[in-house]
Amino acid sequence: MLPALRPVLRAVGRTNAVLPRCDQYRTNTMSGFLTQPQVVVSLGTDHHRFDRLVDWIDEWLASTPSAPSCLVQHGASRAPRYAEGITRMPRQELLELYRRATVVVVQGGPGSILDAREVGHIPIAVPRRPELHEVVDRHQLAFSDTMARYGNARVVDTCEALSEAMDSAFRQPESMRTAPRLSGAKTAAMKLDEAICQLELSGHKPVALRRIKQMAIRRH
Repeated sequence: MLPALRPVLRAVGRTNAVLPRCDQYRTNTMSGFLTQPQVVVSLGTDHHRFDRLVDWIDEWLASTPSAPSCLVQHGASRAPRYAEGITRMPRQELLELYRRATVVVVQGGPGSILDAREVGHIPIAVPRRPELHEVVDRHQLAFSDTMARYGNARVVDTCEALSEAMDSAFRQPESMRTAPRLSGAKTAAMKLDEAICQLELSGHKPVALRRIKQMAIRRH
């Protein structure tokens, strides 16, 4: 359980600047924000709530001495209590924040993981689960597991695992960085085929297959 504390706005970067928790702290800087957060979390824009991931991030921040600055793009989910929050932002702004962050945490969707990889991050990925009403099918579970096997994501499925992954990432931040990867058609097809195979073997509805295929088509 989180301690019953009032939300505290954190200073970010190497300055004493503070980001207000609202959608009105855009500036004309390159990233669109006053300062660069060390941790960037993105839940995407799905209309299903993903409060579970926000809870886990809050718990890690609340329990971490000298916790790093953190920005959560939370979409339809609740705003964070111990980080700065924004509902959504243009993709290019988000990619720039990813690029300069120490750690990137994303939902387990194809677009979210591939965006982080595009700017050289190996993201910590938390797939949404349909049984928790966070998504309509299991495509995020299949895709994130496939990406983890190729070394393109670190997938976690519990609050404890997330905390461990975050602590590890800050001990060895270089382990979460790699060369930016814009997958060629052959590599993308191989990863897509494996993810689809997992879904077919698990007996899930065709909507999950279509969603992964549509994402691959849009990106390649």
